[in-house]
Amino acid sequence: MSRTIKDIMAISPIVPVMVINNVEHAVPLAHALVKGGLKVLEITLRTPAALESIRRIRAEVPEAIVGAGTIINIETLNKAIDAGAEFIVSPGTTDKMIDAALATGVPLLPGIANPSQAMSLLEKGITEMKFFPAEAAGGIPMLKSIGAPIPQISFCPTGGVSQKNVKEYYNLSNVACVGGSWMCAASLVDAEDWGEITRLSIEAIALATG
Repeated sequence: MSRTIKDIMAISPIVPVMVINNVEHAVPLAHALVKGGLKVLEITLRTPAALESIRRIRAEVPEAIVGAGTIINIETLNKAIDAGAEFIVSPGTTDKMIDAALATGVPLLPGIANPSQAMSLLEKGITEMKFFPAEAAGGIPMLKSIGAPIPQISFCPTGGVSQKNVKEYYNLSNVACVGGSWMCAASLVDAEDWGEITRLSIEAIALATG
């Protein structure tokens, strides 16, 4: 039975949001994150290395569940799926892109920043959404405000989530997981400090769930 986006969001409390500049870093970075307990990985399509990174991680890190982020149109949607993305994440939504994504059958986590956008997706039967950019869009108070009238939506807040506020986000009743990048910061990846990335991943889970 294939996984739904709800299933994927329940696997790890934190989804690392990965920006990979060097494709040679993709596999060791994925191994380091998975070793730290973070198995659901979002690779943003912000760099030329992103699609090949998805292919390599799919082939060489079978424990990982690899998704593609920064899906902004049908072109990036199709490229991500062709590369093997197991789920897709968008920073925002358009009717054209969401309808095309739903038609593929690949698990979808579309981004919203306010109640009206959430209601539009709910009309399409979507109940799992990314809240982005979380802090800039109102953060925890906004999620609480959306959750009161629309409690059936589960969110993955991303953007401004850090070691300082991850627990507060994760404890919200309408948050299934959170997206963050501090455990795979560019400075650590460039230094190939895989041990520190694993340590920060373990710590991140403890911070969120402790």
